[in-house]
Amino acid sequence: MSTASAYLTVRGINIDVVYKDIKNLHIGVYPPLGRVRVAAPHRLDDDHVRLAVIQRLPWIKQQREQLRSAARQSEREMITGESHYVWGIRRRMKVIERPGRAHFEVDGERLLLYVPAGTTAERRRELIDRWYREQLRQAIPPLIAKWEPKLDVSVPRWTIRRMKTKWGSCNPGSGHIWFNVELAKKHPDCLEYIVVHEMTHHLERNHGPRFTALMDKFMSNWRSLRDQLNEAPLGHEEWSQTV
Repeated sequence: MSTASAYLTVRGINIDVVYKDIKNLHIGVYPPLGRVRVAAPHRLDDDHVRLAVIQRLPWIKQQREQLRSAARQSEREMITGESHYVWGIRRRMKVIERPGRAHFEVDGERLLLYVPAGTTAERRRELIDRWYREQLRQAIPPLIAKWEPKLDVSVPRWTIRRMKTKWGSCNPGSGHIWFNVELAKKHPDCLEYIVVHEMTHHLERNHGPRFTALMDKFMSNWRSLRDQLNEAPLGHEEWSQTV
């Protein structure tokens, strides 16, 4: 069966399109984050696919919301024995109460949290959020420096933030890139994929054929990294607003 692929954006939703030797168009929404994939007959073009997606948008949004709700981990209590992901590795937390500065350490397969006695769960969650951000602050600059000459683009500014449904975001006009703090929980290769993805938007704003071709050129395995990134659930969040 012969196939071809495209990458569209419809009303802010990224759509993977695969053209096949089939009779009917099929739209699927896949866990954990609600990735949308369209299998379309060769006789249809991108405009026909876009129209079909627009017609099914209410259903697509409903499915995506259900998946995002189901995929989130329960809220972390930040106690000994609880598991936390660090760079794609699941680590058991051990809480050590003692006077002094609160901080985290990685010890083999364990994640050690040193805190004064009586530190609340909310405060512990604030501490791990800051620690994850620091992990990214150390990991991102070398990746940007690696890829700037390869893509012949410059990243003047980047920020770490907590985002509701995206791993990264870019303003092609200013060159500013935002990274989701949750990336510190994923494999380092996934972070590199997001760096390249967002930097490629400096060259092509939309997720069209040119963007796909550029990603294929710069990072031939980007699709497998994208799938790897989306396999694991996001952490528990209250998604009433983006922080």
